[in-house]
Amino acid sequence: MDARILVIEDDASIRELTERGLRAAGFEVTTAATGDDGLERFRADRPDAVVLDVMLPGMDGLEVCKAIRAASAVPVVMLTARSETLDVVVGLESGADDYVTKPFEMPELIARVRASLRRASGRHPSDEGLRVGEVRIDVAAHTVTRADERIELTPTEFRLLAELARHAGNVLSREQLLELVWGYDYLGDSRLVDATIQRLRAKIETTPSTPRTIETVRGVGYRAVRP
Repeated sequence: MDARILVIEDDASIRELTERGLRAAGFEVTTAATGDDGLERFRADRPDAVVLDVMLPGMDGLEVCKAIRAASAVPVVMLTARSETLDVVVGLESGADDYVTKPFEMPELIARVRASLRRASGRHPSDEGLRVGEVRIDVAAHTVTRADERIELTPTEFRLLAELARHAGNVLSREQLLELVWGYDYLGDSRLVDATIQRLRAKIETTPSTPRTIETVRGVGYRAVRP
């Protein structure tokens, strides 16, 4: 049996369809219909990844995601009927790794779940002593510091920063970052990159409005400054 996936979705038809699709793909699946029940299942079962609907009765998906992220770095793929950039930013800031817009095709969801699991288990051979400008990155400890002050990042923000650091001084296109950080190219949405860069800058830049650590190369992509 493949990895264990928790599906938190209040719509019974979508929940059952998602469960069947993931099981057919080889995953072990548990489900919950509310945010509160989902958190209980998460704490009891400790799944390898979570598929989480945004619009839930009671505690909504964003609140559930924050609660999960406070306790674990487990991958979270959010299901949403909304795809505006602001909604993407809010979901990523809550700690989600990726999102799928309803209505969705099962092969896409399965591909995104598998990609999130690969990212969670990945390590790079040259991660020791990573730096971007004055920011230090300890991949093994999953910590980021500047002047000995710790900076709290979501797992996706951390992976993006580490990938930029590995290529410091070089420009990475949005397409390259989608493949390196999110693990795919053909399923990617460039808003994922822009939204995560925006949140990352808000946390690591001294003055986010005039970034000096992660530069935008207009029409191309992004570049991290050399330490």
